[in-house]
Amino acid sequence: MDQNIVIVGLGLIGGSLAKAFRACGGFTVTGIDRDGAVLRKALETGAIDRAGSEEDIRLADILYLCLYPQADVDFTREHRKAIRPGCLVTDTCGIKSWLCPRMTALAKESGFVFVGGHPMAGKEKNGFDQSDGTLFRGASYILVPCGAPHRDVERLEAVALKLGFSGTVETTPEEHDRIIAFTSQLPHVLACAYVQSPQCPKHRGFSAGSYRDVSRVATINETMWTELFLENRSALVKELDTLTGHITEIRDAIASGNAEALSSLLRKGRLIKEALGE
Repeated sequence: MDQNIVIVGLGLIGGSLAKAFRACGGFTVTGIDRDGAVLRKALETGAIDRAGSEEDIRLADILYLCLYPQADVDFTREHRKAIRPGCLVTDTCGIKSWLCPRMTALAKESGFVFVGGHPMAGKEKNGFDQSDGTLFRGASYILVPCGAPHRDVERLEAVALKLGFSGTVETTPEEHDRIIAFTSQLPHVLACAYVQSPQCPKHRGFSAGSYRDVSRVATINETMWTELFLENRSALVKELDTLTGHITEIRDAIASGNAEALSSLLRKGRLIKEALGE
């Protein structure tokens, strides 16, 4: 018998999950989205089997919340009576220390199981039109158990592998947010700051891979990322302070014409990257 999958929010990640589930088979995929046009397109393209209702939530084996963090909590609170005991509820948010306690409290009240999730895949553009059933192939899937039974964590891991993820990483909410502040949030801050240079509009004809690499994620969803940044502000500010310190060191070496200090700082960065085998 097919597993009933309900996906709330058919943007880039939710839409890609829906398409990946449909492609691998063994799942009935129901989509929920406040945008009727998105639901119609998802049905027309075969990304979902049907548009969801309260009854579909009651039948869900796994419920994927693919909204912003606050919206995930609000949706769960509003529909918690429809989520049956034992249903596995998970999210795809980029922050966990703020989200997990709230979702775990709702799970205890209502009897469902919550396991935090974070697919480490994406694009610089958003929305269902950008979704891709192959987006997760070879990507890592982060699992944040939040006190859930191990069997449910293993269940979500098995589903992730079926969808094409190369593997999973299990962690705590705190470690997740510390590392994501560095690997994901900081590069978005850097890209947005970088393109605000008055030289940016003049770059064509003068730029190549370096410009593209640094600026790619500046096409940001500012509403979503504002929420993510502020809900992880402590870890992110720490990373920003570290980066600012290193940039200041390099800036001062350049300004003073100190070739020895500058070469040493650049060498340090190269050796760190090489030691990672990247």
